[in-house]
Amino acid sequence: MKDVIIALDFKDREEVMEFLREFTEPVYVKVGMELYYAEGPSIVPEIKTLGHKVFLDLKFHDIPNTVMGAVRSASSLDVDMMNLHAMGGGEMMRCAMEALNHKEVKPLMIAVTILTSMDEDALKNELHVEFPLEDEVLSLAKMTKDSGLQGVVCSALEVPRLKEKLGKDFLTITPGIRPLESALGDQRRVVTPSMARELGSDYIVVGRPITEAEYPYEVYKKIRNEFLGGEER
Repeated sequence: MKDVIIALDFKDREEVMEFLREFTEPVYVKVGMELYYAEGPSIVPEIKTLGHKVFLDLKFHDIPNTVMGAVRSASSLDVDMMNLHAMGGGEMMRCAMEALNHKEVKPLMIAVTILTSMDEDALKNELHVEFPLEDEVLSLAKMTKDSGLQGVVCSALEVPRLKEKLGKDFLTITPGIRPLESALGDQRRVVTPSMARELGSDYIVVGRPITEAEYPYEVYKKIRNEFLGGEER
């Protein structure tokens, strides 16, 4: 089911709770490193108590045994989605999935391919990856699927090829979403919400265009309507 995920990139609990008071309905939110490390795990159940779904965005990337332990611990928060870095390799990802075996209701587990703040030039000159960016994303996504995960974080620009090669049910979670009137910020591979819909994204992640808006709920509704295009949530 498609949805818009709001990135709660705030520095502390007070800012988050003030922001969420603007919303009159449960929404899907992303708790990232800044907020999680500032407030600790307790921020997650507090948000869940308000009825919101939570994507825990900590991007685990370590040796397999360490990631297994981290996923096991994080899953106790009953989040709806969590992620890790695909570049950690297949064994790491399989261990992450094994850590969820004890859960009756498992969160969606997805992997980050190439950050949307990076472009082809950075991939080649800084990380020394010689493959074209789209080929590297596809390779990481295929390894992710083969490891038992449900989807990947990628640019919406890469979604059509991933859906073609890996199937329509393989989830694509796409940050780097900017309405036409918004600044790019530190993003490089960006699209609008309607473009993301046309490209086939399952979820879009939107932060500053909503969180820094004068009327965040109204902007959220506009972006959601543009992305869903009349579809049910």
